[in-house]
Amino acid sequence: MNPTIYPFDIAVYEEVFALWKRCEGVGLSDADSKESIVTYLKRNPGMSFVAIAGERIIGVLLAGHDGRRGYMHHLAVDADWRRQGIARLLVGNCLRALKATGIQKTHIFIFADNESGIAFWKSVGWTFRTDLRIISKTI
Repeated sequence: MNPTIYPFDIAVYEEVFALWKRCEGVGLSDADSKESIVTYLKRNPGMSFVAIAGERIIGVLLAGHDGRRGYMHHLAVDADWRRQGIARLLVGNCLRALKATGIQKTHIFIFADNESGIAFWKSVGWTFRTDLRIISKTI
């Protein structure tokens, strides 16, 4: 069965959240509550996608922008469906959506110890940068 890629509709949030929880390398916080994701999707319409096989969510990727740079978050593919090109399809859809809004450069955030994630992003042509650090503050 070939998966189909659809825009992320909040109606599938619970299944997406369960997938995120099952996937190593995805860090979840209060910013991933249903209410926060509703806000994110409204602010960035048509930029986040899910992969569905049958009636099951097997992949997801959030994407959005700040008007200057694109950002992707929480790429996850069900373990049984990995290495079949689903992540590449999700990334391609997100990049096309971002490019259509005029975004020319996109960043991802990834945990430094997420070796399989880093290997994936490198394999699809992304540059791992060591010259930047992220500084965060909870407000």
